[in-house]
Amino acid sequence: MVRPIVKYGDAVLARVADEITQFDSSLRSLADEMIEVMYAARGVGLAAPQIGVSSRIFVMDATGGQDATRRIVVVNPVIDVAEGEQEGGEGCLSVPGFSFDIKRPGHVVLRGKDLNGSEIRLDVTGLEARCVSHEIDHLNGRLLLSHLSPLKRDLTIRKIKKRIKADDW
Repeated sequence: MVRPIVKYGDAVLARVADEITQFDSSLRSLADEMIEVMYAARGVGLAAPQIGVSSRIFVMDATGGQDATRRIVVVNPVIDVAEGEQEGGEGCLSVPGFSFDIKRPGHVVLRGKDLNGSEIRLDVTGLEARCVSHEIDHLNGRLLLSHLSPLKRDLTIRKIKKRIKADDW
């Protein structure tokens, strides 16, 4: 059984995820599980905190499973370059049923490690740059709600609280 996706309100989503120091079979198992959860939820990215694990790892496939060569796993990612701007509709598996126009960098260069602990570097644009930025936000304890105006964020949180109260969350 795979872990469920945790939703807005869970404390793990609000804290900075822990650095990964062990590159072993349990890390590979976590990455495999994250990929399975991401595809099952029809997402293009997933960070470990979204399944309740406070670890600095994310998975991504901007093709939604159409091209396995585009599947990416990054451990302990750090953005070195974030430039340009793109704005577009963005949702989040941890905030289901909501989508917002969010500004993100149009070009991102990041470094991190692969599942063996070897250094990797990604240079991405478009949807992949949006996804990388979104997933690293999760690793830093931020949700896409933090990119909204205070009024829009408060209105959205009220709607979420009504759904939680109605047991529809």
